[in-house]
Amino acid sequence: MVGTEKEGRTAAAGAAADVRAGFPWARGLGIAAVMAAAVALYAVFLYAPRERTMGDVQRIFYLHVALAWNAYAAFFVVTAAGLAYLRRARWVWDGLAQSAAEVGVLFTTLTLLTGTLWARPVWNTWWTWDPRLTTTLILWFMYVAYLLVRAATEGEERRGRISAVFGILAFLNVPLVHFSARWWRGLHPIVVDVQGGRPILNMDPAMAVALWIAVAAMTVVNAYLVVRRLDVERVALEVRRLRTELRLVAD
Repeated sequence: MVGTEKEGRTAAAGAAADVRAGFPWARGLGIAAVMAAAVALYAVFLYAPRERTMGDVQRIFYLHVALAWNAYAAFFVVTAAGLAYLRRARWVWDGLAQSAAEVGVLFTTLTLLTGTLWARPVWNTWWTWDPRLTTTLILWFMYVAYLLVRAATEGEERRGRISAVFGILAFLNVPLVHFSARWWRGLHPIVVDVQGGRPILNMDPAMAVALWIAVAAMTVVNAYLVVRRLDVERVALEVRRLRTELRLVAD
């Protein structure tokens, strides 16, 4: 217990210099996220043509893919921040990893939900153990476990190091999810094909434009959510630092 308190004091004191700075540009990022979301809604519901076979239900596809790609991006940030924390134990890297993991779990949850909404009218089932769906569900469980490990580990530095290693190992499942539709036969369509070493979208050009707009807009929303969650962690760290100082004064 003494070691845990000493560790917490060291981490809090070392972070005191930069933890108060905050993110003054987050408000501008939030405005950009709202504007990007509005443009994406226009592209998805008004600009993109109606799909010939599936009809309007196909429009879920744009949100579904944008969520999935940004879940990948969030988990990549978890890995990059974990590596940075292992190299230099600063609160911002650990906080960034936690924030990105929470947003990534949210996006993965929404990916699974939008997938079931799309699958019901198209495949006539809410769920099937398709390779892409199964590996995505496993990915969701892995990062939920990551958050549980964080919550159960005491000591800020110890929590940061254990979580960093866990997050790096969990990211190894992301390529498995992405290539599962190619490696194993399943119902999930392959959206991006490769011809002559170049990625090609198997869809109408106007649909492709709407998809890229949706992905870009969701990326801005993703960044805003991560920054806001990191700001919450910054405030929580400042509160812990102040409590530590008060205990030292009381002693």
